[in-house]
Order: sequence, then C-alpha cells, then structure tokens
Amino acid sequence: MLRLRRLQPRSLRARLVLGATLLATSAVLLCQAAGLVVLHTWLTDQVDGRLSRFQPVAEWDRDVVDGRTAQGTSDTDSNGLPSDYRVYFYDSAGHRMAESLGGDEGGAGPRLPSSESALGLRDGRPVTFAAVDGGSDWRVIARSGSDGTRVVVALPLEEVDEATVRMLWFSLAVGVAVAVGVILFGSLVVRMGLRPLAGVERTARRIADGELELCVPDRHGVTEVGHLSRALNTMLDRLRTALHRAEASEQRLRRFLADAGHELRTPLTSLQGFAELLVQEPEMSLERRQEAQQLIVRNADRMSRLVESLSQLARLGEVPVTRWQPVDLLSLVADGIAAVAVRHPGRSIGLGALADPEDDARVNELDVVEAVGDPHQLAQILSNLLTNACVHTPTGTHIQVRVGTFRVRPHGPGTTGAGRTSANAPLMPGTRVCAVEVADDGAGLAESHARRVFERFYRADAAERAAAAGSGLGLAIAAGAAEANGGRLELEARPGEGCTFRLLLPYQPAVAAAAAPASHTCV
Repeated sequence: MLRLRRLQPRSLRARLVLGATLLATSAVLLCQAAGLVVLHTWLTDQVDGRLSRFQPVAEWDRDVVDGRTAQGTSDTDSNGLPSDYRVYFYDSAGHRMAESLGGDEGGAGPRLPSSESALGLRDGRPVTFAAVDGGSDWRVIARSGSDGTRVVVALPLEEVDEATVRMLWFSLAVGVAVAVGVILFGSLVVRMGLRPLAGVERTARRIADGELELCVPDRHGVTEVGHLSRALNTMLDRLRTALHRAEASEQRLRRFLADAGHELRTPLTSLQGFAELLVQEPEMSLERRQEAQQLIVRNADRMSRLVESLSQLARLGEVPVTRWQPVDLLSLVADGIAAVAVRHPGRSIGLGALADPEDDARVNELDVVEAVGDPHQLAQILSNLLTNACVHTPTGTHIQVRVGTFRVRPHGPGTTGAGRTSANAPLMPGTRVCAVEVADDGAGLAESHARRVFERFYRADAAERAAAAGSGLGLAIAAGAAEANGGRLELEARPGEGCTFRLLLPYQPAVAAAAAPASHTCV
C-alpha cells in the first residue's frame, strides 16, 4: 500500500493526464474488445451457414465412399467436395467408419469420438471440436441418412482465428497509440487549461509572503477559475477590511489609553502634591491648609467623574438596553431644559417644533412625540447636548431645541452627507424617526474639528483642553447611548453658522395627545 501511494502522482496536472489516459485507453480497448467479439461471432456464423447449406445425400455419399475405397485415392476433384470440408460417416450401429471425404486421410481434422452416442450432436446444430493436431478448432454439424447412417460435416476455424488474432493485435496497437497520444496532447491541453489556475497560485503565494494589497486577476468570465478568483478577491477584501479595522481599533485603543492616562495624571499629580504638602508642613496656616484641602477634594471629584464616565462608556458598549419603554421626548426635553437653566441661569434656551424636511414651509405641531428606549439614557444624552452647548458657546448665544418626527430621505438628516458627522451608522432612507435637535447660533466648528467631536477625550484646541474642566467624554457617551437605544446622534456644523446636534430615535405612535405650549423660553 505504501509503494502504491508513492507511485501516485502528486500534482493536479499529472493526475488529470493520468486519469484522462486511463479513461481514453480503457474506452478504446473496451470498444475494440466488443468489436473483436462481434467479428469472431460473425465469422463463426458464416462458417455455420456454409455447414448448414452443405447437405450430402446419404446414398450418393455411400457410393462416393465405396468408389473411393475401391480406387484407393483421395482426389477431391473426383468426389466433388471443396478442399476445406471434411465428411465423416457413422453406420447404423453407431460406429465410426474409417472412410472420410475431403483432404488427406492423415491430414488435420476434428477430434471425433469413435461411437455415435459419444458424439452428442443434434441434427442441424453446429458444435465446435478441437483439432487432432492441436491446431485451430473445427466447426462440426451432423446429418442423418435414410439408411440409418450419420453423416458429419466439418469446416476448420483457422481463418476465423487468424482474423481474430489480427484484430486483437490491431486493437492493442490502437490502444497504445491512443494512450501515447492522450499523454502527449493531454499534457499540453491540461497545461494550457491550468495556466489561469497557476496564475492564481502565484498571486496567492505573493499575498502569503506579505503583499496584502494584491488581487487575484479575474479575466476568465464564467469559468471555474473566474468563480474562484472572484471568491478569493472577496475573501481578501474582507480580510483586508478586518485587518484595517483591527489596526484602527488598536490605534484608537492606544490613543484612548494615552488620553486616559494623561487625564488621570493631572489630578493624581495635584492630589499627591497637596497631600505631601500637608504632611511635610504640619504647622501650615489654617488658610493655606483649607485651600490645599479644597484642591484635593476638587481633583478627587474630577477623577471620580472621569472614572465614572469611562465606566459608563464601557457599559454602553457591552450591556444592551434592558429598560425599553415608551418615552415622551417633549416632556424629557422640557425637564432637561429646566435642569440646565438652573446651572446656567444666563443662557437663553428655547423649545419649539421641528420643521418637516419633506416640506420646509410646513412645521410640525408641538405635540407628544413618543419614542422607545431607556428614559435615563435618553435624559443623559439631552443633558450632555444642552450642557455642551452652554459650555462651549459664548455668553449671549441663543440655543434652540426642536422636537418632531419625519421620514429619512436620501442624503438628508440621518444619512451621510456634506457637513454632517456621526459616530453611529446611517439610517435607511424611508425610516420614520423621532428627532430632537439642539442648535445654537454661535461661531460653529471647522470641518477638521467637527469630524472628531465624538472621539473620546477630544477637545477643540489645546487652550480649551487646558482650561476646560470637562474630560471630553460627554459627546462620546451620548453617541454610545444613542446607538444602544437603536438611534443615531449626528452633528451638522459649518464655520460661522453654529452647530446643530440631532438625536434620531425609532418612531413610536403616540398613545396620548397631551397638549403642550407652542414654545417657551427659560432664562
């Protein structure tokens, strides 16, 4: 078994050529064998026909035998028999007579038994007998005479055997020629047919060696190699996408860890410094001691809020929303505005209805707008958006909050477009959504800053980073909460035209038509 396995060809080209050779040669040999059998049977039937047509008369046969005995000659012309026939006689008692007609007395002939009972022949049915001299067989047929004698006529199968042997050698020669031709031409055809596959193999090896940007050439249409090339290219595209995503995720993780370390290092350094100051100077004045303690508390509170924000981001990415329930966005927005107005009493924040993008001239009535989600997370999103607008815009900037519903249109709100940024996936056009917009008429954001506002720890510039008390996680938390609730948070910003943050949530038909004032302002 081991030797057979070693003899098996290992390459696909050799296997194809070997298989084609075996199949073609086997088919030719089978056809030749069938033709050989048909030829042998047909020639034998011809001999049987000659035997059937040769019917000597018993009395005439007897006269011929008696004449031949008296003359003691074997002249075939005198008794009228063809030279290849042999005629033998059995008397009425069933004994074979010594006299025979045709050929020489001592020549070749069939090996016939001496008694008629052992002959086993039926009238008119030819049977094959072996030759006396071991040569070609004989075809024998028996006839019954009128006087009870049996006449046996025989013909040699020498010509049949010769024709069969010649046909056999011819078949073998054809089989060998076919095998050689299939090996030669089959190798050429298989090599040409596998040339595109060899190209795919070479490209795959180059990709395996590190050239990941290569693609398998697809120039073969609807062939199997073409299907394989397209499948490999699809797989390579997905692998490259996965690698790029993994690399980008790794880069974001490294940047996040660096930013988190930087944000934590500052309050930790302050805590350590003021704590060492209190320990090293126990006789410090009461005023300085209180100042140091206040700074310690302030930095500890900053660290606590930062850790809580990081923990919340982790929970948003891992734990799905479990408290799905109808939420009245109008009431939620009104409560958020009231809470922010207390912390920022000098701000002007208005509440109004959202214009329908399908018809800018038509404004939705300010009514109950009911979405589905976690009310606490949605309240936090609105709080973050309002706080962000109050903190990062100059005093006197007007903030307008709008609530309504509309259907997403191609290239409209909820989809990707010029001047629109989001950390969440775009919505399908035609989707009915509930929307909350927080817009201001401030200076707006440059495109370079607008693209990164939803990144963790990102703030517009270094001066603001140094001065602001925030950690730069508010918008990242809001975007994560929006995605956890099946929605999208996006920003539309242009320099000099202010910023508009838009929260889009799955639409839920209102179950109650609670009336609300058209607009109000918190000062």
